[in-house]
Amino acid sequence: MPFANLKVPAGTLTPESKKKLSDAVVDAYASVYGERARATTLVVVDEVVDGGWNLGGTILTADLLGRS
Repeated sequence: MPFANLKVPAGTLTPESKKKLSDAVVDAYASVYGERARATTLVVVDEVVDGGWNLGGTILTADLLGRS
């Protein structure tokens, strides 16, 4: 079963945009593995809370990223 775990900043996606993103990932797997993979592809979208990211030792926040 193909599996994708996507991490996104909390509060940045609407339910509609999460579905669009998930559908795009399923489409990508199906384009590589064939249509047989579509029914068994699992996509999990995890929302990471502000300050829950660390890049090179720096905690990434909405303020640092200019999203606040």
